[in-house]
Amino acid sequence: MQDGPKATLRDVARAAGVSAATASRALNGSARNVRQENIARVLEAAAALNYEPHLSAQAIARGSTSTVALVVSGVDDPYFSSIAAGVAAGAEAADLTVTMAVSDRSPERELQIVRTLRGHRPRAIILTGSRIEGADTRDALIEELTAYRTAGGSVVMISQPDLPFPTVAIDNAGGARRLAQALVGRGYRRFAVICAADRIRTSRDRCQAFVTGVREAGLREPLVAEAEFTRAGGYAAARVLIARGALAGEDPIEVVFAVNDVMAIGAMTAFRDAGLAPGGGVAVAGFDDIAAALDVVPALTSVSVPLRAVGEYAIELALSEADPTRVVPVATTIALRESTPPLR
Repeated sequence: MQDGPKATLRDVARAAGVSAATASRALNGSARNVRQENIARVLEAAAALNYEPHLSAQAIARGSTSTVALVVSGVDDPYFSSIAAGVAAGAEAADLTVTMAVSDRSPERELQIVRTLRGHRPRAIILTGSRIEGADTRDALIEELTAYRTAGGSVVMISQPDLPFPTVAIDNAGGARRLAQALVGRGYRRFAVICAADRIRTSRDRCQAFVTGVREAGLREPLVAEAEFTRAGGYAAARVLIARGALAGEDPIEVVFAVNDVMAIGAMTAFRDAGLAPGGGVAVAGFDDIAAALDVVPALTSVSVPLRAVGEYAIELALSEADPTRVVPVATTIALRESTPPLR
């Protein structure tokens, strides 16, 4: 009997010097796009490690299904399309096709999608998007995903490490706190935050960490405006700040941080419509560093997330039979640009 934890697909791939996708194809009997020498190395590594394949998962992989189901919160945010590109690249390397469903940030819709997907028997289900607190669907979602995994499927989350499945977790709090510190270092002293409802974990984590960063600098607590987690929400929240006179007077807000880039871009449009020049009359920063952050004028300061890599990590986890408690942390970096010029 083998002592210690069983070898995983990732262990086999590492020993053979190939990717998890290549190891999976070799062990599943698919020689497509796999060199013979790689197949030999994978089989040799599997034998040396006494690797025991997940038989029900192999049955699914060899059966009629050859898909990975990606469930996203929305299609109007480039955040999700960038992640989807990474998932698609990894799936293609494993001879799998990605299908996508949209939950529209509805826990009830997400649960219904998972129930439907179970009947379609995809190779893996990847759920991406913030966990939403207060929903009464949590236990039912765990039950559905656990049953799917027991039948041989693979489950991966891209969100907060909240559910008992392998999770790719972006450093939302650390990134927001470091952004606050960077903006203080540029001379900013009066802040506002545009965020979504507290029940949306991603928004709450980013907002609270940014406020903490400002507080740690000994500065006045930022003014907070809540809106939908969308570009339109950012526009509406910025209009509220303008209507309150927060950007005028003797002690105006100097910089507005929106908890994602699409909200920040919406805010920039609102400021411009009101005769305020983003980066001039008021500085603006966002989070995610989507491609459009470089296209707007002025270019948007943001917390940069390697979104395509996030998708690639997720598909790698899905093919590696990862421990259900495994969390893959994703670091963020600060991209300071013209929308937050240094203050004298």
